[in-house]
Amino acid sequence: MARKTEAEDGRLDEAARAGWLYYVAGNTQDEIARKLGISRQSAQRLVSLAISERLIKVRLDHPIARCLELGAALKMRFDLRFCEVAPTDPASTSSTLGIAQVAAAELERWLRNPEPAIIGIGTGRTMRAVADQLPAMECPQHKFVALVGTTKIDGSASFYDVIIRVSDTVRAPHYPMPLPVIARSVEERQLLTSLPSVRSVLALIERADVSFVGVGAVSDNAALVQDGIVTREEAEGLREAGAVGEITGWAFDSRGRLLEGSINDRVASAPLRPTNRLMIGVAMGVSRRAALRGALAGKLISGLVTDEATAEHLLQR
Repeated sequence: MARKTEAEDGRLDEAARAGWLYYVAGNTQDEIARKLGISRQSAQRLVSLAISERLIKVRLDHPIARCLELGAALKMRFDLRFCEVAPTDPASTSSTLGIAQVAAAELERWLRNPEPAIIGIGTGRTMRAVADQLPAMECPQHKFVALVGTTKIDGSASFYDVIIRVSDTVRAPHYPMPLPVIARSVEERQLLTSLPSVRSVLALIERADVSFVGVGAVSDNAALVQDGIVTREEAEGLREAGAVGEITGWAFDSRGRLLEGSINDRVASAPLRPTNRLMIGVAMGVSRRAALRGALAGKLISGLVTDEATAEHLLQR
């Protein structure tokens, strides 16, 4: 077993070296093969392995004119404080390709600022993809605070919890919210959110300089359902009540109004309301269009990271 681990580590070392030579030093695969004393096919496989194992993170630094135009138009149309648009790959089925890298670049910009900042973080697949794109850093001057609970009703941890992963990557103190996303009852929610430890986290959230959140749908395939936060029956009830999307568990309609008399009565996340603070929503894809339009209409987000196709749809009417 030890020999296998050493062999795997050695293979990753070779992949990292090949990836560096290709993406950073600008060598061709033929040059890598010659420098490492391997065949061109082996060099190609090592470069591919470096990407698949996330040893190398590729980020586009040159802004594409069409993306800049769309971002400017979205800012004007929806009175946004921040907007970045990533290119669209028409053949991709990913819900995070491009936007994860762009959002990570903006988060990294905040982290490189020497002035201390309080950064709110949502959860879910999109935010997990953003976290995976961050480079290792040392940022003890900043604080990360969770906007949403880290557990399900049964007490089990969410696989897509983000705050610990981000904090470990950039070595910054973090403040998780030790609550279920949705409590069992209104009374339980009131009790949990009245705890001094939770109230201190909520107070820190109110002072956040910037927050990053995913914007989700409420379909049967939505993350809330797949992750066991709500049942399919509850999601259907939300849709019948007019819900088109959710942010940190809070369901809202096409005008960005939070639903009353629904699961929202039991949501234990930080309050969601129209805000002038910098709240950056990160989302793309056909399934998120109605949710994004509602969030923008209700000013539940004041910043946006999305892709070309989604941006064009949002600007159509």
